[in-house]
Amino acid sequence: MSINTYVPRSRRRMSAAALLIVMTACASAGGVSSGGSTPQTSAGDVSQVDQGWPVTTHEYMDLWLHGFAMLTSDTARVPLFQRGYRQRMYDLKRQRSVVTSLDANQERLSARVTANPALVNAQFVAMYFPSFEEIVNATNWLVQSQGNPRRSNDPTLQTEMALLAANFPSPADRDWLRLFVQSLDDESKRFYHGYWLTEQQSRAAARSEVESRWRTDFYPKFRRYLANTQQVAGELILSLPLDGEGRTVNDAKRSNAVAVAFPPPQGAAVDAIYIFAHEVVGKVAETAIADNTTPAERRSGVVSRYTANAAVRGGAMLLQRIAPDLLPGYMRYYLGSSGAAATSGDPSAAFTTTFPLPETIRDAIARQIDVVLAGI
Repeated sequence: MSINTYVPRSRRRMSAAALLIVMTACASAGGVSSGGSTPQTSAGDVSQVDQGWPVTTHEYMDLWLHGFAMLTSDTARVPLFQRGYRQRMYDLKRQRSVVTSLDANQERLSARVTANPALVNAQFVAMYFPSFEEIVNATNWLVQSQGNPRRSNDPTLQTEMALLAANFPSPADRDWLRLFVQSLDDESKRFYHGYWLTEQQSRAAARSEVESRWRTDFYPKFRRYLANTQQVAGELILSLPLDGEGRTVNDAKRSNAVAVAFPPPQGAAVDAIYIFAHEVVGKVAETAIADNTTPAERRSGVVSRYTANAAVRGGAMLLQRIAPDLLPGYMRYYLGSSGAAATSGDPSAAFTTTFPLPETIRDAIARQIDVVLAGI
């Protein structure tokens, strides 16, 4: 799942053009820290760029996504969040006799998401902020200013408020944001901060394996594709709530972020790489769909049904070209993520059946990947 612009935490300024893209694209004091993240790659440091995207974690991003996972229904073929995530969190809370404001306000918050499904796109918001504290501050200012960023004299705060205003344009939406942020703050203090730290400790070996294999085995295979799609530098973020549908934001060459599922203690590090492949073909897949569908198809909603399958199929096409040994595992991973029956033999037939795509779009994605890898 992707959005088309990203502002790195080290820069924290958004141009008017970038803000317009955010507006149109929208498809621990408080117990929240950055989770020991690796610093963003510097645009002018070639040695850092050559080391590839750092593997990071961010507690406040996980908290934000956790909140959406607890409030929304997930019916996508490739789940937006881990299957059974919400029930597992409720079970953990019951075991610890914990009830938070997020639980108390769940019905009210969920009802507003049902009334305005566009709020689901605000899952990306946290990826534009350096901390949860800054989300809280910008939210408070936005509510007090009745949605007018110009009431602040601080350019950075104006930018942050404008981002929030783009995602929460109406008074009812801003009231939802206020309650959601307050509820997350209590959720973090009473439950999520401790849960997150425990999970980081239990998954430390899995993270180390992802980092090692990414640096030595996988990043070199992706390097050319990333460079030629203006994704030279960025962060590969391991996120606890996610499943096969990652989260991606892009901002030209140097400032990108891809959030993928954090492998569990006994999980396979390569699963994170499968999701990364799925995510970084997003723009190519979207272009292929746009170029090979009619206005009538776009109005009918059929295009939205192509989008998820195009990303899954595109990730397979990319791996077929840069790391063919990973292709069978990738197919099995996404078959499993979709809930399809496991297959012990060649998964190709089941994969294409589960993720159908018109031939014109499939061929357009394949051609564009070839063009990108050729460097044309």
